Amino acid sequence: MYRKLSAAGRILILGLLLFLCRSQNLPAAEEKYDCRDVGKAPAVRSQGRFGTCWAITACSALEACLMPDRQMLFSPDHLSLNNGFIISQAEGGDYHMIMAYLSGWRGPVLESEDPYGDQRTTDGLLPAVHVQEIRLLDDCSEEKMKQMIRTYGPVQTSLRMTRRMTSRAGGYYNEKTFAFYDPAGGAVCHDILILGWDDSFPRESFTVDPGEDGAWICQNTWGEGFGDKGVFYVSYKDKTIAKSGLVYTVVEEEDNYGHLYQNDVCGWQARLGYDDESAWFANVYTAGSEETLRAAGFYSTGENSGYELWAVHDFSGASSLGYREKIGSGTISGKGYYTVPVTETFDLAGGERFALIVHITTEGADKPVAGETAKDEYTVNVSLENREGYISQDGVLWDETESVYAANICLKAYTDDRN
Repeated sequence: MYRKLSAAGRILILGLLLFLCRSQNLPAAEEKYDCRDVGKAPAVRSQGRFGTCWAITACSALEACLMPDRQMLFSPDHLSLNNGFIISQAEGGDYHMIMAYLSGWRGPVLESEDPYGDQRTTDGLLPAVHVQEIRLLDDCSEEKMKQMIRTYGPVQTSLRMTRRMTSRAGGYYNEKTFAFYDPAGGAVCHDILILGWDDSFPRESFTVDPGEDGAWICQNTWGEGFGDKGVFYVSYKDKTIAKSGLVYTVVEEEDNYGHLYQNDVCGWQARLGYDDESAWFANVYTAGSEETLRAAGFYSTGENSGYELWAVHDFSGASSLGYREKIGSGTISGKGYYTVPVTETFDLAGGERFALIVHITTEGADKPVAGETAKDEYTVNVSLENREGYISQDGVLWDETESVYAANICLKAYTDDRN
């Protein structure tokens, strides 16, 4: 079982750990660490002729975070073809697509249910697990990246790396030592998995001297024919690696909640707000049966956020958002998608229209609310019909986001049936 504690228990323990980390001088990271040594080595796969490095890496990272207790193989075919976006396998993908796919319970599905490479996918497949928390790393330091790997397992990251750059003529890759270093940098174009690090990896191993020892231990998506059976080393001084990434930090059983209510298929595509760190946002849903509200899911668009949860019975229009009941509060450290618990009982009648509300304060943000909108050719299928979301600066006057901003609110409600 992945879920050992209640949601409230997990949040309490996480809060204690964050407090301890901030209040103590923690020891420096080990000079060498390799997830393979602790049983977190996902299978090496080949993307072949498709632009699916991002999907393969996401699946591999999820597989690794469940190891060594569970051995599961997830489908990058389903992630790359059945993600809710208008995109082909040749075009690649990004972190926001992955977060939307996983947080919306579209996947991950098992590889056996949607095999790779046939350019076909199957509708109606159910996720094998539920991903409830994903941390988005931006402008990440070396120390923080090491901490994430040590705590959670392999981290998905991006860098500038092409097959031409790793050819003999490219000048960036030493095929004898499996060492890659790009001193120039540029736009990232490839996703890989960071398995660990080695502070003593010799600088002489690179085709161009990076100026110091040390390298990330990485797993590629080009099969076992590349590197040392798919594993290679990237200098700490590489201009693009480990500056960003995704970490899958809470993965639970597929029956952890009875129902998921959501309006945002494509997830976080825009920021909404009032040029202020704080804002209120809400979504309106109709309960399918007699249920109890258990948790809320939303994005933190900055590194540190405080939130309050509220809910409204028998929603009858924007004015009824003022008749709200407080059902929880807490803090979030890090950008990404989070599932937070409802700590006060909130029971729903079958067929009842209810509103879930969040008051969020995100340090340094001027638009702290994540919204879904049709912003490009990949999100033209975003629908505003039969959705009802609201945003407010003060919790008193509310704008309906579908009509005012052409956007849906990214706020999910998790419920259980009431027996």
